[in-house]
Amino acid sequence: MRLEELLKKINPKLKGIVYNLSRSSVFLQQEDLYQEALFHLWKDFTSGKLKDKTESYVLQGCYFYLKNYIRCHRPKANLISWDSFYPAQSDSEPDRMALLAEHEAVDYREKLDSNLLAETICNNGLTEEEKEILSYYARGLTVREIGLRLGVSHVWVVKLTKCIREKCRKYLDNF
Repeated sequence: MRLEELLKKINPKLKGIVYNLSRSSVFLQQEDLYQEALFHLWKDFTSGKLKDKTESYVLQGCYFYLKNYIRCHRPKANLISWDSFYPAQSDSEPDRMALLAEHEAVDYREKLDSNLLAETICNNGLTEEEKEILSYYARGLTVREIGLRLGVSHVWVVKLTKCIREKCRKYLDNF
């Protein structure tokens, strides 16, 4: 089987994998991960590693390769502080714009040009625990550090972060 035929068969599922992984990665965009997956497939195909392998095996290999790629390249990402553009009003007040911009797609960053939108999102629909998590993220704490401060597991922090993102998306879609 040729590489083009294999890609034609697995492309929809591969794009689904890339989409799900790009949602959890703040640093890498969907197109970057897709290109990395294609490069990985091409490299394995030319070396003969994919000969006589099932589509499921190939997709699982791509998934684990991309997960490892994200893990290895996260510390190498070039981070820019949102505070250099929009400084927080005080040390006690978190810079909510930083968190929202960090977790949303690039086109949403253009929409998040006013603190009014961030205040609206925070004041309408977020629980006190979600607001606290938001403030810790804005201060630069990791998921595990936030969990330790709140006395909950890091898994619970991740779940609440997903809830925060969903609530933010509702406002951003209407913006």
